[in-house]
Amino acid sequence: MTAPVSINPSVLNSDFMRIGEELDRIADADRAHIDVMDNHFVPNLTFGPSMVEQMARRSPIPLDAHLMIADADRHAVAYAEAGAESVTFHLEAAQAPVRLARELHRAGAKVGVALRPATPVDPLLDILAEFDMVLVMTVEPGFGGQSFLPSMLPKIRRVREAAGTAGLELSVQVDGGINRTTIEQAAEAGADVFVAGSAIYTADDAAAEIGALREIAARHLHV
Repeated sequence: MTAPVSINPSVLNSDFMRIGEELDRIADADRAHIDVMDNHFVPNLTFGPSMVEQMARRSPIPLDAHLMIADADRHAVAYAEAGAESVTFHLEAAQAPVRLARELHRAGAKVGVALRPATPVDPLLDILAEFDMVLVMTVEPGFGGQSFLPSMLPKIRRVREAAGTAGLELSVQVDGGINRTTIEQAAEAGADVFVAGSAIYTADDAAAEIGALREIAARHLHV
């Protein structure tokens, strides 16, 4: 059995000039989702390890770092050392994903592995036991505010079914276009960790929106 529903708001949609206050706005969430981009793996640039370390010290909730960076084998562990509770790297950016997962675990972090929309899940299935979480991107990574891709629902189901067959306590995270409608679809497909940016940070009451998303997902959760 997987953990209960987890709502992880993405600070990519927040006001970076008021990041401390923006973290406080999502204190009722489970984790703050930190999108780390290097302008190489994706065409956008955000945070480095020093900024993540500052956010880890300031945040009222743990950090969930999503590394959209090239050469993850070389750089990922720095984010665990910076204080992220969970570190997710892209399968496409790692030469030795099993070795990297074990290095991150030794550094004290939970480990996720992410798949872009065009990346098949099959190469991952034999090594699922090395990870705590699989992130199925439901948009092309790099920018917030994109529309959810329903074509990713079979991939979510495939990961959930593989984890169940192997008897693994694996979380399945979705990131991209998550709102009150799409979270229902993703939960029914087997996701239990939900990254929502625009839906939460554009809401008048972020805490109420987090609660609503959590309630909808819990009602439709299928694991």
